[in-house]
Amino acid sequence: MKIAICPGSYDPVTYGHLDIIKRSAVLVDKLIVTVFVNPSKKASLFSIEERLDMLRETTKDIPNVEVDTSTGLLNVYAASKNCHLIIRGLRAFSDFEYEFQRALMIKKIDPTLETAFFMTDGRYSYLSSTGVRELAYFNGDVSQMVPPYVEAMIEKKLKLLKK
Repeated sequence: MKIAICPGSYDPVTYGHLDIIKRSAVLVDKLIVTVFVNPSKKASLFSIEERLDMLRETTKDIPNVEVDTSTGLLNVYAASKNCHLIIRGLRAFSDFEYEFQRALMIKKIDPTLETAFFMTDGRYSYLSSTGVRELAYFNGDVSQMVPPYVEAMIEKKLKLLKK
């Protein structure tokens, strides 16, 4: 069975994320979309549970996608899932530099792990979770950037935070 992991923070999941998830899912038997806690990211809008919920809802029509979470090292998690392929999405050259270094580090730590890079559809090359959060915070329209379920979750969360 070909298993791949598509790790990320998904805070929140965007159409750019879903583009990579859908396109990579057709190449493997199982794609595990995994929410990882990223200690270098300062603040999260959504809890891990909320991000898992949004991912489950927005990927429910992709039969071979499993949604999970991990707080440990990616290589250890991959080994626990019998996975040897990591999927990374790229928007721009700056993403490539960062992801390339990460892929080389993973390869050094575990030579059995491969990383595949997917360029996002050009329609989403500007899109980031950070940008969506900032735009939504100032009442901007994010309807072209995230699925309706995620948009509703953002609105609900921001109403609570702005009280």
